[in-house]
Amino acid sequence: MDERKRDSIVAYLRRRMAEFDISPEAIAASIAEDQRRLSAVRYRDASGNGWDGQGAAPQWVVKATSAGQSLEHFAVRSTVDAPVAKRASIDWRDDPFAGSRLATIKHEHHPAS
Repeated sequence: MDERKRDSIVAYLRRRMAEFDISPEAIAASIAEDQRRLSAVRYRDASGNGWDGQGAAPQWVVKATSAGQSLEHFAVRSTVDAPVAKRASIDWRDDPFAGSRLATIKHEHHPAS
């Protein structure tokens, strides 16, 4: 982003903040609260709805569990709990079929008789 565009956006945001009497501290506090709330989420659906597991279950949880889905299906797993296995890298540079249809066809191996 060029500097003029950035300055224009900053000026616009400052005018809107002054118009609604919003301080930078209020924005920082709001962002911190959002981050705290997001980190407390224990369950999340594919649409991004989250729930911390406390209080009454939200409608999306009620609907999903009523339809037979387990609550654990929506459990958010932290990176500490579920380490990601590193995929073995494949060097396709010497494969004459890489990128062609032949690379995706699974052939049955028949031993020579």
